[in-house]
Amino acid sequence: MSVPVVAIFDIGKTNKKLFLFDEHYHVVLEKNAQFEETRDEDGDACENVAQLTAWVKEQLDEVVSQFDVKAVNFTTYGASFVHIDDKGRVVTPLYNYLKPYPQPVSDAFFSRYGGEVAVSRATASPVLGSLNSGLQLYRIKQLKSLIYSRIKWSLHLPQYISFLITNKTISDITSIGCHTQLWDFDKNTYHQWVIAEGIDKKLAPIAPSDSVVPVTVHGKELQVGGGLHDSSSALIPYLACFSEPFVLLSTGTWCISLNPFNANPLTPEELAQDCLCYMEYHGKPVKASRLFAGNEHEIQTKKLSAKFNKPLDHFKEVEFNPDMIASIQPAPKPRPGEEVEGLAKSAFYLRDLDDFTSYEEAYHCLISDIMELQKTSAQLVIQDTGVKRIFVDGGFSKNPVYMHLLAQAFPKMEVFAASVAQATAVGAALAVHKHWNHKPLPGDLIEMKYYRVAQNMEI
Repeated sequence: MSVPVVAIFDIGKTNKKLFLFDEHYHVVLEKNAQFEETRDEDGDACENVAQLTAWVKEQLDEVVSQFDVKAVNFTTYGASFVHIDDKGRVVTPLYNYLKPYPQPVSDAFFSRYGGEVAVSRATASPVLGSLNSGLQLYRIKQLKSLIYSRIKWSLHLPQYISFLITNKTISDITSIGCHTQLWDFDKNTYHQWVIAEGIDKKLAPIAPSDSVVPVTVHGKELQVGGGLHDSSSALIPYLACFSEPFVLLSTGTWCISLNPFNANPLTPEELAQDCLCYMEYHGKPVKASRLFAGNEHEIQTKKLSAKFNKPLDHFKEVEFNPDMIASIQPAPKPRPGEEVEGLAKSAFYLRDLDDFTSYEEAYHCLISDIMELQKTSAQLVIQDTGVKRIFVDGGFSKNPVYMHLLAQAFPKMEVFAASVAQATAVGAALAVHKHWNHKPLPGDLIEMKYYRVAQNMEI
């Protein structure tokens, strides 16, 4: 007897993955692909949308013919539009969200619509150039009016991938609500500039993030979801398993503190400290703060590796030593011109590596200095929201020095290293759970390790 499965396309910038999960959310099949980037008309690198389109269709045909696929959903990186004409044909390259944004266009936009501070606050989006995907559409309208006139629908990437299977054009709030400068969080509708420019007419109707469209593929009826922004998708397993207020600290190159229980409007001061709002799949704002801590960790551990003649990943062997934390000296004060604004860099960059007797001592100091910023960054979203738990996933969740120091930084919180295998893909599967899976959520969906301050030990 064949096992019922859900197929999830999890499309990152580098890795494109297809997962099949059974009813207990165990991986039945995983397939990976990587594509060479192509170039847009300006010579900037971008996703090969034709290759991606062909791969999705081929992979779905293949798994539907071999497995008992009941449902399909999609999760992809954000800030990326696919623009199609009235026949569903792609009319522009899939522009890279790192594409330089023309300053004159940006200046004209903000002068017309009330300035950077006002637009950013209302849309919960720092000014990020092409990462504000709404401004990608504005740029096309201003600079490529002929192409703009051919666009019938502008679909964020998850909804374009869904369109390939359903032939239905929709928008999804998890993409619209994430640093796009499209959505007015105060009014819970598109920002006034979107209406004034007529861009709302290029955006398909918003469908609920947990809705499906029945589609027949190879004689089988599949329940096909509309797709989700990856950051919002990765939050779903935690929202599904925990109802008490929590913060999810998602760590990697960026350490992003996500608080789904914070409804306080963003202030200009918070925006200046790299706060923004994501949108969870029920349409509620998720206040978030970002810290470039993983990037700093990578830069500084390379220096430590060279200084102490250790492998680049030697930090993985470092065990937590409270005595090394107690012996850390205050960081030197920056000289004039060396100051760093806000949360850009920790104090470690001011330290002299000759002051340390070992890699381990220096590494404890590095994480301690990063933790000073991490505490500030997380507190920006914790505020007065009654949060009692912090879940840490990603790279730092496996780092005992970081985890112990985080527990010390928040002594009144329960701090857990938490992990969901393939959290982003599982989140997209859970969004359509009720349409294909009659079993309850498994109790082992999230693995957790508790860090307690007092005894400096894991339980």
